[in-house]
Amino acid sequence: MLIIPIKQGESIDRALKRYKRKYRKTQQLKNIRSNQYFSKPSKERREEIANAIYRDEYRRSQEE
Repeated sequence: MLIIPIKQGESIDRALKRYKRKYRKTQQLKNIRSNQYFSKPSKERREEIANAIYRDEYRRSQEE
């Protein structure tokens, strides 16, 4: 649960903007979606390694 303290005299629009920013930074939606189903730790690790390989190849292609 995210808590955003509203400062004295702060508009609701500004507080809502801070809430949305905090929501994106904490990746709440990503956590909710990942908890919808169970995935084996070995599969998660395999996906993590595949993503790391992809990022590494992408960075190397950008350097050339």
